[in-house]
Amino acid sequence: MLDYRFIKEHLDEVKKNISDRNMVADADLVVKLFDERTALTTKLQALQQKRNENAAAMKQKLDADTRAKYIEEGKKIKDDVTEAEKALAEVEAKLDEAGRQIPNMHHPDTPIGKLDTENLEVKKVGTPRKFDFQPKDHVTLGEELDILDFDRGTKVSGPKFYYLKNEAVFLEQALIMYALNILRKHGFTHFITPDVAKQEILQGIGFNPRGNESNVYCIEEEGTCLVATAEITLGGYHSGEILDKSSLPLFYCGLSHCFRREAGGAGQFSKGLYRVHQFDKVEMFVYCLPEESDKIHEKLRLIEEEIF
Repeated sequence: MLDYRFIKEHLDEVKKNISDRNMVADADLVVKLFDERTALTTKLQALQQKRNENAAAMKQKLDADTRAKYIEEGKKIKDDVTEAEKALAEVEAKLDEAGRQIPNMHHPDTPIGKLDTENLEVKKVGTPRKFDFQPKDHVTLGEELDILDFDRGTKVSGPKFYYLKNEAVFLEQALIMYALNILRKHGFTHFITPDVAKQEILQGIGFNPRGNESNVYCIEEEGTCLVATAEITLGGYHSGEILDKSSLPLFYCGLSHCFRREAGGAGQFSKGLYRVHQFDKVEMFVYCLPEESDKIHEKLRLIEEEIF
């Protein structure tokens, strides 16, 4: 989540970022609720100070009338504190909900666009092969080679699930080990992460479970979700901790199963092993200082080129 004060002080930039990312969020509401929370916090602190002063006065030697006056005032202050705490809790809940809808600021070099056709082509490697026969897609090849089975995956689990068979099993494991060994060479700490994470962990790292449009499978009545990526579990690994600045950057990689609802992902462009509901992935994740992020990003880009 963006810092509320940052949103207030950079309101126009935040609004533009929301528009550029084709999202719906109310930055003005966040600022309004932030100001309300600030005012209520100040009011509550003043009441708490007044309560403390009243309690201190009660410890003095007082006549009966004066003591009765302080007792009555103390009751009123207590009621006012309870009312202020309730109002503050309500505003904080609304602020948290509205604040979680605000997306992170995109990198200034990120191209703006909504459709795949607006993606920026960085470079081309090689020349597309031209065949003197009608080529087969990977689904047909996989089924003919008896290494993929989508039909039985659908029968057992539903659409967008599949079986890997025979050589495809060894191929996936080989690719995983290939990636892990390269990352070991670059000093990454390796993890196999849990497949389930608490909802507060997902929310803390930006994967907000949001009803039907969410890409995350939630486990009913458990307060947990199936992870869509090891980013979630690696990001939650140090939740609630304060990392020593001198220990950064921390280079982690996580192997995990990934589960994604992929709502709206059906169609000819997602046929086969693309936008499926379950897959395995090796994820790179780095804890670093903001001022180091561009340098770290470039290092990760070069490692990705080495892998691919």
